[in-house]
Amino acid sequence: MFRELRRKDKKMDKEKIEEILIKGEYGTLACLGDDGFPYAVPLNYHYEDNAIYFHSALNGHKIDAILNEPKVSFSIVNSYKLLPEELNTHFESVIIFGKASIVKNEEKRNILYNLGMKYSFDFEKVVNDAVKGQFRTTALVKIQIDHKEGKIAR
Repeated sequence: MFRELRRKDKKMDKEKIEEILIKGEYGTLACLGDDGFPYAVPLNYHYEDNAIYFHSALNGHKIDAILNEPKVSFSIVNSYKLLPEELNTHFESVIIFGKASIVKNEEKRNILYNLGMKYSFDFEKVVNDAVKGQFRTTALVKIQIDHKEGKIAR
């Protein structure tokens, strides 16, 4: 169902893929937008139990696109170094493919907390207050991962 990586010499091992998914600061969500146009948007995220999670407003382009077509991809660039003298680039990246859905049960509270702590780990009270105060006005999206691939060029 998913294409094999063409450049086998750049294939990343599974442990490094997991490390990038856990430690990555942001990724780009790609989905099918209005009138069949691609829609890609950078956002912060949390990775847990083979799923990518991100928060959103309750409605808008992302939510409409996901509700219309749940198949999405999400890419993360972990490191990037331009080598102009070699006309080359060193990088580490991961792309996932999966199905997105809106989380509506108690899982939402726990994941919003985990997402907040990823980016504000020294500010637990701020995270707790934000989750409590914005719980009803924030959507949480889960991308259940069907396939993940990493590519590394050094």
